[in-house]
Amino acid sequence: MTKLFAKLRKSEKGATAIEYGLIAALISIAGIAGMKAIGPQLQTTFSSVGTELTNANT
Repeated sequence: MTKLFAKLRKSEKGATAIEYGLIAALISIAGIAGMKAIGPQLQTTFSSVGTELTNANT
């Protein structure tokens, strides 16, 4: 039993998986924050384009 615990203590596979998970989470948080910041500007731009296209058709 002690050999099993010693082997698990030396193994770094779990630590590496956790590190990759944390990196993915940070990238996701940064992406969401960026999209939230840009969202209102994009909505205004698309609304302006839609209005211009509607006016061009009439």
